[in-house]
Amino acid sequence: MSLFQKTKSMNRIIYLVAGFALMFMMLLTVADVIMREFDKPIIGTYELVGLSAAVVIGFCIPYTTSLKSHISVDFFTMKLKDRTKNVLLLITRVFATVLFFLIAYNLLLMGRDLYRSGEVSLTIKMPFYPVAIGIGICCFVQTWTLLVDFIDIARKKS
Repeated sequence: MSLFQKTKSMNRIIYLVAGFALMFMMLLTVADVIMREFDKPIIGTYELVGLSAAVVIGFCIPYTTSLKSHISVDFFTMKLKDRTKNVLLLITRVFATVLFFLIAYNLLLMGRDLYRSGEVSLTIKMPFYPVAIGIGICCFVQTWTLLVDFIDIARKKS
């Protein structure tokens, strides 16, 4: 199994977490709407849906990258030669790798600060730090995915 395939498998596991979070969000929202009809809304639905949405978005990024399902604008590059396109792809991968590394590092610092301060949500008193740390870890996985993609593009270039 190639490095790219191993990375894709790892990303698929993270993607499953995002899928469960999305399913939880959907079920919670439906249950809250039904319970509101009986004047018994579920307390903290807004907070839980918001935190779950952050998990869904953050945990989907690496798998989307490994599938190459992200948005790309080929309008400017479609007339370029393959070699020039690959050079541009390599440059963008370097910038994206640095960006996601910085995001990951800062999210982990933020998670540490949230843990130390004991900051929690208003209604259900759920701590914020697990979400920040989880998304930070996913951004590190995204950094790895971009590095593997960089290697894959560089090999095709030669």
